[in-house]
Amino acid sequence: MPKAEVLMMDELLRVENSVEDLQIQYDVLALNRSQTEIDEALTTLQQKVDDVNSEVAKFTNEADWLDNTVAAASGIICGIIDSVFVGEFSFEKANEWGNEKTNNFVVKIAQSQGYTGNDLAGAVKYLEDKFPIAADKATNSFGGGKQHHLRDFSHHPTPVGLFFSLLTQFTGKVYGTDTAGIFMVVDLSKDGLDLVGKNTPERLTFGVINWFFHMISDIAGSSGSIAMGKVGTGLPGPIGSLLKELSALPVFKKTNEQGYKEFSVWVSKLFNGTLLGEHDSNGKIIKAEKFDLRTEIGALQQLGKQAIPVIINECVVRGFYFIRRFAEEVKNIHSFAELRDINWQRTIPAKNRTIIRMLTISSGTFMAFDMADAAVRGAINSGGTLPGFAAQFVLRINLVGVGRFAIAVGCDVSMGVKKSKLEAQRSSIKTQIIYYKDAKIYYKVGDSMQKVNEAEEAIDALSDNIVQIKDFYKNSLVDMDENSKKIIDVTEGFTNNNPDTVKAINDILSEV
Repeated sequence: MPKAEVLMMDELLRVENSVEDLQIQYDVLALNRSQTEIDEALTTLQQKVDDVNSEVAKFTNEADWLDNTVAAASGIICGIIDSVFVGEFSFEKANEWGNEKTNNFVVKIAQSQGYTGNDLAGAVKYLEDKFPIAADKATNSFGGGKQHHLRDFSHHPTPVGLFFSLLTQFTGKVYGTDTAGIFMVVDLSKDGLDLVGKNTPERLTFGVINWFFHMISDIAGSSGSIAMGKVGTGLPGPIGSLLKELSALPVFKKTNEQGYKEFSVWVSKLFNGTLLGEHDSNGKIIKAEKFDLRTEIGALQQLGKQAIPVIINECVVRGFYFIRRFAEEVKNIHSFAELRDINWQRTIPAKNRTIIRMLTISSGTFMAFDMADAAVRGAINSGGTLPGFAAQFVLRINLVGVGRFAIAVGCDVSMGVKKSKLEAQRSSIKTQIIYYKDAKIYYKVGDSMQKVNEAEEAIDALSDNIVQIKDFYKNSLVDMDENSKKIIDVTEGFTNNNPDTVKAINDILSEV
């Protein structure tokens, strides 16, 4: 049995039939509009096509060989700048820079709260004493001085840490993970409960104000460690905090032979410095490279250095795009008044696929050069070992450049998808225009047929009149013939009966 499906698109009926393996599709225009309404609809649809064409133009790559060549050259030049002036990413330098900045910051904050000294240990001790938090009374439950800043969630300097600090104030419990990485809740001791507010305002003060300044004191480590000349444990940064919080989720179930969550162990090694530190040939740690808040702050500074060649690349490509399009716009300008005729939209190096494609090429060339440089330097500095090569290679990669290239590719692909959708939309609108024009033709054909019918009726009437005239003419000829015969008879009789009169008439006529 045939199967039919009818789809309604505005006033267009699309009918699809299938008989066995034969598919049949046809469109039927169901219009109940006047010709004036059809003309208005065509005008509206054409305006839509013009609007879509304008959008399609934005998502169309119009870069030529010169644009692409300049983009690629810019990527190479910026790759050289990155190789010569930026160098490798160093967690050691990041930690040193972060230590210096955070230490100065802690001292300044302590001084703003009444501290009169200048040394770091005194500043930390002052903030610890003035702004204690209840969670510190559960230090031993979360691994002691070296681990509780990571395992105790209220020691995370993030919105999550603030949430758990307030939760401690309202529940009298501390939240974090145990040694194995499993989420746990610890009841506060009596000393800890003494630091819990007695009412809501106190709880908010202890949970927010005390927590904030206590986090600042913990950035540099404990006052005791600093007084002995050691670098304190510090706090996990936003990245380390997030990783630790995620490791407590049930989704991370895989454990090692000791029953510890592998992801949680990995995060702990990252925070403690054993993951990124230097190891000897036997795998023994030589020098730890902690990844705490100070390192994350320093890493931002390192990424800032990496951003320099990326920004230069961006400026060169966008600047060339603007200058070239502006020169094309002003080459026919001969007076200041004519500047108003410039199409400034065409010169703006943003929000069109041409500049996006140029940036994709330039950032892609930059990354290709950067990776080639990283591979060569990694091979030279690794000593021929694969782990050493991988580490050197990663440290030499410009991470900001990788991110910029990913964004450029994503924008380019996204614009391609949008262009395809717009082209499909334009085809649909043009199909409707064709159907409306067909309808207009049918109306005109109908008008023509009506005129033909009217002409046919007029011709039939004319034929009837011609027949009537023919009969009248025929009858008139017969009457004239009969009258002529009568005249001849009368003339002959007159001539015979009046010869003198006839002679007199002829004489008169001859004189005339």
